[in-house]
Amino acid sequence: MPISTIATLFGLAPRPVALTPDSSPTPDAEDGLLALVEKLDYAFQPVVNIHNGAVHGFEALLRGVEQIGFPSTHAFFEAAAEAGQLIEVEMALQEKAVARFSKHKDFQTYKLFLNIDLRAVVPPVMDRLRRQLEAVRFPATSLILDVSERQPLPNGMAKGDWLSNQEFKLSLDDFGTGLSGLSQLYFSTPDFLKLDRFFIATLPDDSKKKLFISHVVNLAHLLGVVVIAEGVESEREYLACKAVGCDLIQGFLVQPPVSDIAELKSRYVHIESLSRSERRTKTSDQKIINEQIQVIEPISLDADMLKVFERFRHDKSWTFFPVVDASGEPVGIVHERDLKDYTYSLYGKELIANRTMGRKLNQFLTPCPSADINTKAEKILETFSANPESEGVIIVEDRRYVGFMSARSLLNVINEKNVASARDQNPLTKLPGNSLIHEYVSELLAAPQTHGVLAYFDFDNFKPFNDKYGFRLGDRAILLFAEILKKTLGGEGCFVAHVGGDDFFAGFQGIPFAEAQNKVVQVIATFANDVESFYDDEARRNGYMTATDREGNLRRFPLLGVSAALLDLPVGRQPCSSDQISQLIADAKKGAKYSPDHICAVSPIT
Repeated sequence: MPISTIATLFGLAPRPVALTPDSSPTPDAEDGLLALVEKLDYAFQPVVNIHNGAVHGFEALLRGVEQIGFPSTHAFFEAAAEAGQLIEVEMALQEKAVARFSKHKDFQTYKLFLNIDLRAVVPPVMDRLRRQLEAVRFPATSLILDVSERQPLPNGMAKGDWLSNQEFKLSLDDFGTGLSGLSQLYFSTPDFLKLDRFFIATLPDDSKKKLFISHVVNLAHLLGVVVIAEGVESEREYLACKAVGCDLIQGFLVQPPVSDIAELKSRYVHIESLSRSERRTKTSDQKIINEQIQVIEPISLDADMLKVFERFRHDKSWTFFPVVDASGEPVGIVHERDLKDYTYSLYGKELIANRTMGRKLNQFLTPCPSADINTKAEKILETFSANPESEGVIIVEDRRYVGFMSARSLLNVINEKNVASARDQNPLTKLPGNSLIHEYVSELLAAPQTHGVLAYFDFDNFKPFNDKYGFRLGDRAILLFAEILKKTLGGEGCFVAHVGGDDFFAGFQGIPFAEAQNKVVQVIATFANDVESFYDDEARRNGYMTATDREGNLRRFPLLGVSAALLDLPVGRQPCSSDQISQLIADAKKGAKYSPDHICAVSPIT
C-alpha cells in the first residue's frame, strides 16, 4: 500500500482497513499517529571508546513500529509527514526518549544519541527539546542529534543555521550509504560521523574498503570530527576498525540494544581486553607523547565572554585556547584574532558580553583536529600535517580533553621515535631488528582472532660463498636479499626484518596463507636468479662452486639459495608462547633445508 494512501486513511478512515499481503494495518482514524506513539518504546545501545570500552553515550532506538502496522521506522515517519503530523510525532517521541533515558541512575554522565527527522528540525521543536532537557537537568551539550545521510541538508545550510544556536551536537548517521556523502560532511559540519555497517561488515578482508575508510577517518579527524563504527559484530571487525583509526564503536560485539536500562554498563571490559591484547607500540609511543603534551588550561563553552577576554589578557603566551563542553569534551579552539574586532572597538567588549544582544563563545569556535592518547604517533602527525593551517592536535582520553600538541611537540615525538627505531635497525640493511621482531610476534600471539603468517628465511651455503668471495661480496648478497624482501613484501599487511647475518624475518596479517606462501616462493626464486651474477663464469656454467668445507676438504657447493620456514597462525588458535613458536620455526627450518622447494610450513595445534 502506498505511503500516501496510508496517510490519507489516518485522517479519513472510519474503521480499521482490511489487510492484504502487501499492505500494512492502519489504525482507527480517531486514534491517529499521536495515539500510536504511546504504543512505541525505546531501546538503548552503548557507544563506547574503542581503546578501553568506556561508555561515551547511548543511542535511543525506536522500537515497536512493526507492532502498530508499519514495515519500518522510515515508513512510520513518512506516513507522519504525509499526514501533516510529523512535528507533533517527533516532539512526542523526543519527550518519551528523554524521559526513558533520565531513568538511568547516571544519565547526566553520558551522551544521548537521538535520531531526528530533518524535516522536524524547526525552532519550536528545538526549543521544546531544550526545555525537556532542562526539566531533567541534562546538559544540552550532551545531546547528539543523529541525522541520516539519506536526508541531505540543502546546500550551504551549515549546522548553526538549522540548530538555531542551540548547544546540541550533530552526528551524521549512515555515512557512505547516501548519494551526498562528502558534500553532506562538508556542509553539515558534524561533531560525530557514523560509518555505516556496509563498510564494517567486510572491512577485515576488503583492502579497498580499508583504504577508503582510512582516508575518511583521516579527513574526519582533520575536521575535528569523532568517528563511530556502527554495527561492529565480531572481534575481527573491531580490530579492523581500530586499525583504520575509528574513535568509538557501537554494535552487538559491545551489547545489543536493550529496553531495560539497568542492563547498561559504564564500561565494557571485554572491549578493554581486546584493545589491551592488540595495542601496538603503546609503551614507546604513549611515553613519548605524554612527555610532549602541553597542558593548556581549556576554556569552558559556557564561559562569560568577558572572562574569555580576561584569559587572553592575562595569559599572553598563547594566541588560542582549547574549548571544552560541560563534560570536558573538546569542541574546538578560540583564537585571539577572531576577537580583535571587539577588543579594539570602543564598546566592543560590552556589546559582545551583553546577554541580550551579545554573542556566545560557540560562535567564535574554530574546528581543531583531535586524537586519542593511544593513537600511534605517525597517525597523529598525519592528522596534523593534512591541514597546514592547524595550530596542532588536541589530545583526548575517553574523549575528555588531556592536552595539546603543537607542531614543535609533534616533531619532537617523531624525532624521538626515529632515534629509538634507529637503535634497533640492522646497521647493514637498515631493516628492523630483533626487538621489533619480538614485539611484532608477541602482539600477534596476544590476538588469537587475528590471522597471521610468520616466515623465517635462512641462506643456504652462505659460509663457503663468504669464505671464497670475501665478506664484501657476502654483504652485497645480504643487501640484495633485503631489497628483494622489501620490494616483494613491502605492501600492506607485511612486516619485514633482519634477524642478523644471513637470517631474515617476515610477518603477514590479513593475508591468506596461500597468498603469503606464493610471495615467499617469489622471494626465493628472485634471489636465486639475481644472486648468480655474484659468481664467476665457471661457477655459473657448472651450477656450483668449489670451496673448502668446515673440515678443510675441497668439495662442491650449490649456488646460494634461501630456505624458508612458514608458520600459519589461524584465527581461533589456542594460546601459545614465544618459546613454543621459536621451537616450531626451528623444526620447520630443518625441514625446509631438505625440502625440494626449500619451504616447510607448519601450524600450531588449534
